[in-house]
Amino acid sequence: MKNRFEAMNWEVLYVKDGNNIEEVTAAIEKAKQSTDRPTLIEVKTTIGFGSPNRAGTSGVHGAPLGSEEAKLTKEAYSWTFEEDFHVPSEVYDHFKEAVKDAGQKKEAAWNELFAQYEKEYPELAAQLKLAIEGKLPENWDQEIPVYEAGSSLASRASSGEVLNGIAKQVPFFIGGSADLAGSNKTTIKNTDDFGKNNYAGKNIWFGVREFAMGAALNGMALHGGLRVFGGTFFVFSDYLRPAIRLAALMGLPVTYVFTHDSIAVGEDGPTHEPVEQLASLRAMPNLSVIRPADGNETAAAWKLAVSSTDKPTALVLTRQNLPTIDQAPEKAYEGVEKGGYVVVEAADDAQPEALLLASGSEVGLAIEAQKALEKEGIRASVVSLPAWDRFDQQSDEYKESVLPKAVRARIAIEMGASLGWERYTGLDGDVIAIDKFGASAPGETIIEKYGFTVSNVVSRVKAKLNK
Repeated sequence: MKNRFEAMNWEVLYVKDGNNIEEVTAAIEKAKQSTDRPTLIEVKTTIGFGSPNRAGTSGVHGAPLGSEEAKLTKEAYSWTFEEDFHVPSEVYDHFKEAVKDAGQKKEAAWNELFAQYEKEYPELAAQLKLAIEGKLPENWDQEIPVYEAGSSLASRASSGEVLNGIAKQVPFFIGGSADLAGSNKTTIKNTDDFGKNNYAGKNIWFGVREFAMGAALNGMALHGGLRVFGGTFFVFSDYLRPAIRLAALMGLPVTYVFTHDSIAVGEDGPTHEPVEQLASLRAMPNLSVIRPADGNETAAAWKLAVSSTDKPTALVLTRQNLPTIDQAPEKAYEGVEKGGYVVVEAADDAQPEALLLASGSEVGLAIEAQKALEKEGIRASVVSLPAWDRFDQQSDEYKESVLPKAVRARIAIEMGASLGWERYTGLDGDVIAIDKFGASAPGETIIEKYGFTVSNVVSRVKAKLNK
């Protein structure tokens, strides 16, 4: 470990006896003197130190000492108080002097300094106040683009445009990628890279180390004052997972930009084609997973992610172009905010015979299949379900308006594992999904071979309707 961190230009210090306060204090003071690089202090301790019969054993790790061993341990510490969990008054006095009183003095000094700063630089002080309070500037989303029907853009590309619109209005918006910024479209334009010689930069090169990126994002979010994001290929979210789980557990508003979200990746093959990742992340509590269907849904997803205060958000985005759905951007936002909505009503707004459910790139396929079904006299509605966690929180009335119980013929379409879709398709429904690994071939070829075609969707609907 020492050599590893020294190779990364860290200062590495060693404390032989972690129970020697003077030795620990000396190491900390020496670390404070290093102002141009981080310091790692390796401290050696004995587990269960002071316990005559259990110290240095695994038995002290997962079980209490017991009353007799606790008594012996107190004797070893020369602890003369018999009461359990007793805190002497001297400890309270020391804590008040060293922590409470000293903290109040430092807070007063900070408040005085900030008041002077606010007087001299009112605009910058206002920005800093907002950042510290975790609030967004007024009109923070006014530079987010709107996408017109007829246009076509990969959701990773629209994501890049949206995040740059946010960066123009939110000075404390910062992030980067695991050295995939060009592919993830996570570069903030017209700014520098963040580094030890340039704290003003907003683009972070995290290196090819997804978990370290996730851990760093968690630390930045915990510190506060920043809105942070990090990007990589969706299949590599597995490397990030422990950090994502901790972000969800702690309620941290971190945004993850996961691109190349399906078998449409193509020639890179199954090692780079996510299959089980969507179902896996959807199963994680307090993580909002959003897979948008076009540019306007992507813009909506970013708005929700950046305005989140109590949970992380995973944006799952395509490599391939997606046609912009012919609907008002406001409808897209409201639909994504609720997690699911009807994108295209059945012909003549009549009761549909079938429902086509999809997320992301497959919403466009569902719309094309709906048109083909209409030509055959079959009424179908298309439902976009970009965020299951959000949809599941809606009222029963709203869910019924989107997924009417009377319509039993339901086909879910998603280029990922089928797990979970049964809650929306019901016992009489069907799922066009992928429950095996991908393959290496041009993206369009793989999509066709795996059954994501208009003709297959139409035939599956007709089978359910016995037509």
